[in-house]
This record gives sequence, structure tokens and C-alpha cells, in this order.
Amino acid sequence: MQRRQFLATAGVAVAGCAGILRAAEAPDMTPPRTGGPKRVLLVTGVDYPGHLWRKTAPALKEALEKGGRLRVRIVEDPELLAHPSLKEWDAVVLHFQNWEVPGPGAAARENLRRAVAGGTGLVLTHFACGAWFGEWPEFEKLAGRVWFGTKGGRQHDPFGKFQVEIADPEHPVTKGLKPFETEDELYTCLQGETPIHVVAKAKSKVDGKDYPMAFTLQYEKGRVFHILLGHNVPAITGSPASELFRRGGEWVAGVA
Repeated sequence: MQRRQFLATAGVAVAGCAGILRAAEAPDMTPPRTGGPKRVLLVTGVDYPGHLWRKTAPALKEALEKGGRLRVRIVEDPELLAHPSLKEWDAVVLHFQNWEVPGPGAAARENLRRAVAGGTGLVLTHFACGAWFGEWPEFEKLAGRVWFGTKGGRQHDPFGKFQVEIADPEHPVTKGLKPFETEDELYTCLQGETPIHVVAKAKSKVDGKDYPMAFTLQYEKGRVFHILLGHNVPAITGSPASELFRRGGEWVAGVA
């Protein structure tokens, strides 16, 4: 299905997979009023067919909101990252990957970069490490580590059970958490030189090496939490994996 292309300017009609989408029909991008839970925009809608985002996005929303500190709104078009209200959100969650189609364009890329640089938190989940593959060099600095593509080597261990170890038991995201078993894809497909702080890791059953499963970084004024877990609904909602998602979201939004 062809992705809709969004133009933030009010009154401009844009082509969509179901015909013409006008600004009046576009999702409401205005964040809720301040004073309650932190406002989180979860951006999804495009992914590799093996990742069922229509199921995992609601599961991720549920996990993030479980502590009552976050209020999540889901939008299903990554081009909405170009919307001028993006900087008003407390955090943005990237829950899409699009190596088979072009990524969100220059306006969306620069708008996201400016929002995070200005203090909006950023969370990346699972295959979001491959968003803008080969299109946007600055993405590595935002994400910390990025997907190396189909020619870079082994993508992940076979889907199955593995142990997640807590690499930093004193970080706000992981403090008090114990090692836990999950059933997921253990990603081995990351590359990059941006300084990161690993808070959770796992040992590959294939090569015996440790790989980051969750890490943090700072992009100018914005906090970034990158978690490689989340292949399917149980991988997101299982405890304590769900708590790791929630804590990461709270940390980037400034409530942890």
C-alpha cells in the first residue's frame, strides 16, 4: 500500500492511498494541554511485513501508559513528523521502518532533528533502527546505532528465548530491574560511532557475543532511548520487558 504524503500547511490537499487526503481529514497533531501526564506521539504505519505494526503499536501504547505518567497518541503516517506542532510534544516514539520505500522527506527529517535538539525526547523501538536507511546520515547521531542493511552481515539470532542482562543497574531506566528472559529477535545488526550508554544487553547464542538491547544518549537538549526489543505483541507486553519500554519513555519525557 502506498504511504500517504502529508503536508502540514492547512488547506493543502495531498494524494493518499485511498484518494485525496485533505488537511481537515488529517489526524489531530495538537498535543493535549499540559498539567497532566507527559504527551507522547507514537509514529507508526510503515514496516517490514514481518512486523505487524497495527498490533504492536497499540500494545506499545498500553505499555507506555501503564504507569499513568504518559499519555500516548498514535499516528499512522511517518510524514506527520513534518508537522510544526512536533516540538510541542514531550516525546516522540519511532515505531516504523521503511527500507523498501523512501523514508519521510527532508521536512520531516529536519523537523524531527530540531524537535529533539530542542528538548523533545525520542524513543526508537526494534526495527526503527532502520528508518531512513541510506538516506539520512544525521540519523545515526539521533539513534546512536543504525541498521547496517541487508548486505552488512547477520541480522539477528533466530527468533526465540534469550536472557536480557542489566548493564547499568543504577540508571533511572533500569534501576531495580532484574535480568529477565524474553522471546524476541536478538538484534546483531547495528553499526555506528556515536557515543551511547548501554543499559541492557544480551548474549547471542550464535556467536557468543554481547549486543546492546537498550541504550541511551543525549542529542543536544533531547534525551534518546533506543530499545531493540519488540518484535511482536508478547515481546512488548511481557513483564518486565514492558517495564523497560515504559521506563525508557518516561525517562526521555523527563519524568524519571
